[in-house]
Amino acid sequence: MPETPSPLRAVLFDRDDTLTWTDPSVYREAAMWAGGRFGLDPATVGQALRTQWEERAFGWWHLRSTEDETRFWDDYGQELVGRLGLPASAATDLMAAFPYERYMKPVDGARDVLAELRGRGLKIGVLSNTLPSIGRTLSAVGLDDLVDVALATCTLGVHKPEAQAFLLAADALDVAPGEVLFIDDKAENVEGARAVGMRAELIDLQGRTPGALSDLHAVLPLAAV
Repeated sequence: MPETPSPLRAVLFDRDDTLTWTDPSVYREAAMWAGGRFGLDPATVGQALRTQWEERAFGWWHLRSTEDETRFWDDYGQELVGRLGLPASAATDLMAAFPYERYMKPVDGARDVLAELRGRGLKIGVLSNTLPSIGRTLSAVGLDDLVDVALATCTLGVHKPEAQAFLLAADALDVAPGEVLFIDDKAENVEGARAVGMRAELIDLQGRTPGALSDLHAVLPLAAV
C-alpha cells in the first residue's frame, strides 16, 4: 500500500518574488529625492542606484549578523555616494531615506493568503536567501504579524537550495519536513525542498513558466488540512 502522507502543519514561503516584489518606481522616487537633495541629475542618480545594486547583488552572502549587515550597508552607502561625487557625510541621509526594504512591496493578496492559512491552524514560515534583517523587511511590507518564523539564510550560514537550509526551517517551525508545503520562485529551491521530503511548488507571478503557480491565491487549494 502507498504510504499515507503526513498531515500538513506549516507553509513555508520564499520572500522575494513570492510574498514580495521589487517596485521599480521606487528607483525613480529615490533618484528624484536625491536629485533635489543634492542638486544632481535624477537620471544619473537612478543609473548609479541600479549599477551599485547589480555590482553588489551577491556581496552579502557571507554576512552572519545584524552587525555584519550594518557594516555592509555603511560600506554600500559610501560606495554609492562616491559614484555620485558626493561627500561621505551624504551616505547617512541617502541610506536612511531609502533603505533596501523601501523598494519592496507585498504581492497582491499576500496578507489575505497568509491570514487564511493561519486561520486553518497552519504555521507560516519564511525562508529567504537574504540578509539578516528579514524581520525588518517583513514589517516594512506589513506581513510580519502573520509570520511565525522568518529565517534569513545569512544567519543560518547555509543558503537554499542546500538541504540544511530546509531542515533548519522545519526545525524552527517545530514540524517534520513532510509536514511542510514550500513555495518558491526558483526551480532549484523547489527541488531542494522536495529532496528533504517537503511538498513544494514553483510560483511564477509573471505567468511565464508552464505548470507553475501564477497567483499566490493558488496556494490555498494546496494547503488543505
